[in-house]
Amino acid sequence: MPELSSSDCGVEDVALCAKFLDALPVTGAAVSVFGGAVPETVVCATDELAARLDELQFDLGEGPRWEAVRTRIPVLEPRVREGEHPLWPVFFSALLDTEVEALYDFPLTLGALDVGIVELYSTTSGALDRTDRAKALVLANQTAWNLLDRLLRVKESTASATITEASPLSRREIHQATGMVLVQMNVTPTDALLLLRGHAFAHGKTVRTIAGDVVARRLQFTPETE
Repeated sequence: MPELSSSDCGVEDVALCAKFLDALPVTGAAVSVFGGAVPETVVCATDELAARLDELQFDLGEGPRWEAVRTRIPVLEPRVREGEHPLWPVFFSALLDTEVEALYDFPLTLGALDVGIVELYSTTSGALDRTDRAKALVLANQTAWNLLDRLLRVKESTASATITEASPLSRREIHQATGMVLVQMNVTPTDALLLLRGHAFAHGKTVRTIAGDVVARRLQFTPETE
């Protein structure tokens, strides 16, 4: 993944992630949005490792961010290296190659609406205290409203979308490839994305790279491909 800079995200996006670092004892943050007219897309990341953690979980289809999305409650791993993680063993194995000591994932929900996820990491182990958890929940709620506003604006007019297709953080190509695999294999969108993830994992590549091959027609999925 290319090195992140302020040019990769808009000023508003940078501030969206940076406020978690300003308020909480964490090292990095990433925010992703999904739902409405925008496919699952990372909005911002404070550093390369934060973006990589998001990318890994998206590629593998496992990790604490998916657990938080599924349960709609925060997943807090203050000493992530010390426990067993049967729900995300492959991601945990990859995590050991980083300097991450703690992970804190907060689902972004508004009532029955799932808006996105904020993923926080720290290079120092330790639980968030009651005050920090309260701050994180307030920030998560503010972020959910911010992203909902964006989703509604995107729905109203793609010209005013704040997540651009040209951004290195955009997953437009992955969604395009998913559609192509859907047609090639005559499967559901969920299964098409699963095929992309499985092929990427089997070949030691990222889903973004495999998607690029599919869109460029260097790779075509057939019943024999997998």
